[in-house]
Amino acid sequence: MHTIRGLLFAAVAALVLAGAQIAHAQDFPNRPVRVIIAFPPGGPTDYVGRLIADKMTSLLGQRVIIENKPGANGTLGGETVAKSAPDGYTLFLTTCGAVAVSPHIMPDLAYDPLRDFAPIAEVVTNTTVLVVNPKTGITNAKELVALAKAHPGTVTFASTGIGSTPHLAQELLSIAAGVKFLHVPYRGAAPVLTDLLAGQVQVAALDVPALIAQVEAGKLVPIGAAANKRNAILPDVPTLAEQGYPDTDASNWYALLAPAKTPPAVIAKLNGAVNAALNDPVVRDKIIKSGATPVGGTPEAMGRFLKSEYDKWGRVVAERGIKITQ
Repeated sequence: MHTIRGLLFAAVAALVLAGAQIAHAQDFPNRPVRVIIAFPPGGPTDYVGRLIADKMTSLLGQRVIIENKPGANGTLGGETVAKSAPDGYTLFLTTCGAVAVSPHIMPDLAYDPLRDFAPIAEVVTNTTVLVVNPKTGITNAKELVALAKAHPGTVTFASTGIGSTPHLAQELLSIAAGVKFLHVPYRGAAPVLTDLLAGQVQVAALDVPALIAQVEAGKLVPIGAAANKRNAILPDVPTLAEQGYPDTDASNWYALLAPAKTPPAVIAKLNGAVNAALNDPVVRDKIIKSGATPVGGTPEAMGRFLKSEYDKWGRVVAERGIKITQ
């Protein structure tokens, strides 16, 4: 009897909870939604975030506000969201690094990306492209590898920081080609471009939005895409795999996450708004012209993708001994 009573109580409680969540979702949002971006204003993540937020504002009927919270390789923003109320009003527009790489190289990270977030949707992917100063005379990846083999550990390869996707692109090429570069980490894309254009470093890997203007002006030469397919803005630039270096996909990506335990009905509503924004012709065209690729999809697909990327970069970090140095 007690067992039956207990089961009935549990069933009623579940129905009450489900009803409350549905009611919450129907009412959601009834105030502004905050999207944390862990980078300064004006960068490619911020650009995409503001495009999506503006469209979501009209779709949801409440303002979707961007809040920039840079620092600690994007993890300060992640910590803020992970510790926020799971009600759908504080979201995280993250890059690959903060949730798939940093957990493996920052042992004191204040969140677990697989436990502390609820996936909403993948937003875009960004192709990582290797570029050189024209004065190097290098025109493709094979020539870069040949130079690195002739001068092991001395060819300077710049990235936007330890554990960034540009750094990981270098590590994957090193594995595939059996060469060693001299890694030169910077704090962001702007100083990388400054020194690459000045000839202070020989090669760099950057997302397409960060380098496209310099490539179109002829100031940088793209020699290979660290991706599984060519970028629509640079269709003549072959992937590293096409040039004989497999398993070199270091594509960056942005995803929208909520705190764990956010009601599924709220996640579904946010997911619908993100997908509708990405399918809007004006938003889509602006994203593509910036060099990124709109993605979208279901929360479940984003969850599986996050787990696969987390595992993939964990293996690379362990194999290459990548760590943050103070």
